[in-house]
Amino acid sequence: MSVGQDSDAVETGPYRVMIVDDSAVIRGLLTRALESDPHITIVASVQNGKIAVSTVERQKVDVVVLDIEMPVMDGMTALPLIIKAQPGIKVIMASTLTLKNAEISLQALQAGASEYIPKPTSTGAISSAGDFRRELTEKVKALGMAARGGMAAVAAGAKPAGTAVAGRGLPRKPIVLRAMPRAAPEVIAIGSSTGGPQALFEVMKSLAGNVSQPVLITQHMPATFTRLLAEHISRVSGIQCSEAVEGEAIIGGRAYVAPGDYHMTIEAEGQNKVIRLNQNPPENFCRPSVDPMLRSLSKIYGSRLLVLILTGMGHDGQRGSEVVTASGGAVIAQDEATSVVWGMPGAVAGGGLCSAVLPLKEIGPQVLKLVMRSAA
Repeated sequence: MSVGQDSDAVETGPYRVMIVDDSAVIRGLLTRALESDPHITIVASVQNGKIAVSTVERQKVDVVVLDIEMPVMDGMTALPLIIKAQPGIKVIMASTLTLKNAEISLQALQAGASEYIPKPTSTGAISSAGDFRRELTEKVKALGMAARGGMAAVAAGAKPAGTAVAGRGLPRKPIVLRAMPRAAPEVIAIGSSTGGPQALFEVMKSLAGNVSQPVLITQHMPATFTRLLAEHISRVSGIQCSEAVEGEAIIGGRAYVAPGDYHMTIEAEGQNKVIRLNQNPPENFCRPSVDPMLRSLSKIYGSRLLVLILTGMGHDGQRGSEVVTASGGAVIAQDEATSVVWGMPGAVAGGGLCSAVLPLKEIGPQVLKLVMRSAA
């Protein structure tokens, strides 16, 4: 069906996906993995970025799975051309998990890609790894819903697993806000997933030079990515940010990113608050997970804890935010319009756990108002 045909007919069908990879074997394996889900259909499978750009100029595509390293035209070159050809299209960068490719993937997220996924290191792993198939299909469906605006996605029965609040445009109960606690926070915690790096850069830039509280960040990412994410946050914000280290004491004015594959929690040790890392089972299919971080911080800081839940699929952070609000802490969620996927923030907002639901650019200024309150 061409781009010019009835958009409603397109919008209510399975999510339309294009795979771009120079390996025919990988394209075939990814196709079989995705089409195992009845709500996904592969409309194109091409071997380089040049053909991908030509394809999206001719037909409707909801989500592109885009390799980084390809002949003729690589993924980074093709990315802005794909987005220009179809504004609103969602792009998942796919690459083997090397330091170089992780760095390129982060650059791609800043350039407009919505998500990334590390490809398993062997074709056998792709065909046999249930976790990889689940992660890929859920990301495609969540981003497909976002690309379509939500309404058609549910009409097609393709609401992604774990999304606690419906997508854009759907009727839902009015969001009920809690009163904002009077006490100035002593610590800030941030949880994010799909679209999170871009959102984190925006929030952290607005806090630079004005926040004396420590900032603890759990972003769903593999290990190679989390160290680079911390470095990028330092560069774009000027706030000293590092991947968290077991046993280190947190310091005001600095930021700490949970390492990939480790939950990050905080313990009181004398006068210090120290970081603890563990590999307990994943929560909400995630490690690191936001919930363990929030539970540990709430136990120590109570009403002096401020939580930001930014864009992301699923509902990680909801149960932890329930503990936070029960202890008197505050939760701010990114709003639906500025979220790449309104899963995590939608879950806390729909659950009545938020004291504010704000556009991304208003979150940092709101945080500054709260941290500059008198502690009295």
